[in-house]
Amino acid sequence: MAESAPLWATLVLPAALAGAALVAAGFDAVLAASARQGRPASSRDLLLRAGGPLREGLRLLVQQQRRTNAADPVLGRIGVVLVPVAAVLAGVVLPLGFTSVSDLDVGIVWFNAMEALAWAAVWLAGWGPNSALSLIGGYRFLAQGLAYELPHMLAITTAALGAESLRVGDVVAAQQGLWFVVWMPAAFVVYLASALAMSFWGPFDQPTGRDVAGGAAAELSGVDRLMLLGGRWLLLVVTAAFAVPLFLGGGHGPLLPGWLWTLIKTVAVLGVLIVGRRLMPTLRMDRYMELAWVVLVPLVLVQALVVAVVLLNR
Repeated sequence: MAESAPLWATLVLPAALAGAALVAAGFDAVLAASARQGRPASSRDLLLRAGGPLREGLRLLVQQQRRTNAADPVLGRIGVVLVPVAAVLAGVVLPLGFTSVSDLDVGIVWFNAMEALAWAAVWLAGWGPNSALSLIGGYRFLAQGLAYELPHMLAITTAALGAESLRVGDVVAAQQGLWFVVWMPAAFVVYLASALAMSFWGPFDQPTGRDVAGGAAAELSGVDRLMLLGGRWLLLVVTAAFAVPLFLGGGHGPLLPGWLWTLIKTVAVLGVLIVGRRLMPTLRMDRYMELAWVVLVPLVLVQALVVAVVLLNR
């Protein structure tokens, strides 16, 4: 069972997640620039590219915000703010090693509920500006949620079933001898795919796609745009980090302290997601929905059945 962290850790969590998101965005910027040039870059170029997300964030902080006609600024602002807030609230059950801000009895349910909150947040951010393109982006995220959420929910439920508990600390403790990824590979792969979909990023970027001029973010500028797009990176970091206690043994590992193992595994998962983005084109939601409901859902159900049979025969 994970221990609860002291009160100060609650204040440190948003800053830690924001720092991780900034580093991940810098790494992605380096990969993107290198891919465009098609040749290795110098150390100076790499540093400049890595600092791009920070410079863009500072630019957005001082940018004057624009307004659209007949907009609903209250609902739009609520949606924009809720994206990073949902990511931070999901992170309170993440254990660093074997310590989390709050090891809730229903921590896995809490995490999934915060993901559902992100649905409403992106939709509100698209609705608020009273713009056709941003509204299309908001509705695209709802459709995307219908495609990824059920396989995702079954994947994390399979991990909970293996530990016979909804407490994240108990899931970590159950992997002391054998990580769940070894005997739950299908659930792990489905979870990683849904992590990209939840953060509307990579092959699942249609809610903010270029074909609709940025979709849910089309009419956002200044701090509002920074909050939405920065919140997307926070969601990616949190979902990548949550794969560690669910399937990769949490802080379990030889020689090194638990908190360091957690960081190493999180960086590895985040790196896989960022690099994998470069290898996959944007997916049409109707095709992914068909794949999710016809292939992924039955696959994860079979995986859960295998886990149940193993537990019954222990």
